[in-house]
Amino acid sequence: MKQKLICYRIAQWAVVLLCAIALKLYYSNANANQLRWILAPTAMFVELISGIAFEFESYAGYLSRDRSFLIAPSCAGVNFLITAFLMLSVRKLLKERLQNNVWGFIPAAALIAYLVTLVANTIRIVLALQLGRLPENSWLNSQELHRVEGIFVYSGFLLLLFVVSEKMSAGKTSGLLRESFFPLLVYYTTTLGIPLANGGYRQGADFWQHSVFVLLIPLLLILPFAVLCWLRKHVDADSDIETKISEAI
Repeated sequence: MKQKLICYRIAQWAVVLLCAIALKLYYSNANANQLRWILAPTAMFVELISGIAFEFESYAGYLSRDRSFLIAPSCAGVNFLITAFLMLSVRKLLKERLQNNVWGFIPAAALIAYLVTLVANTIRIVLALQLGRLPENSWLNSQELHRVEGIFVYSGFLLLLFVVSEKMSAGKTSGLLRESFFPLLVYYTTTLGIPLANGGYRQGADFWQHSVFVLLIPLLLILPFAVLCWLRKHVDADSDIETKISEAI
């Protein structure tokens, strides 16, 4: 029985990892026509929010009518989709002991990751459209600003997805701050670990500059979350003390 459970667990890990690898390989060679399943709804949501009309250009992407902005395959957000899927699935595998529950959760995790990717990508592109209208500043050029905004949105949504999923599954937030470093680990693995393994360091200074942004921005996002958790912990502790004093009296 124990050996059977181990085989089930290995099979589940294999399915999750193979799904992520297969999607990554597909995305690395896909053109805009092959990515319309994610580019089309993204462009539609961006149109609804920004009021800017987009038209599909074969093998290029969705181009704004004034031809100033292109939602290209690189803007599809598939890497974030893979990261979100891995975070949800791996977290479930690490926590869930009933193998049958995990089998049903894998497609659910894929659907949730897809929907969250559409929302995150839409907000990222809408912000990029707004930031593109700002004048250049001495701190960041347009490319660096676009990079910072993308990392901020994606890592922020990944952390939010983790917090919401943990709250829904556990119904409590104890230890949530400590556990919130798990999505960071997944994020760092997919955004830095995989590129490093593929020789991304050969790009030189550009890769290392990007790596610094990827490392620091998610940590800055956790800081206010850490402060809120610390304040909540102390408020709860004070209320417990007051309750005990009132009961003693």
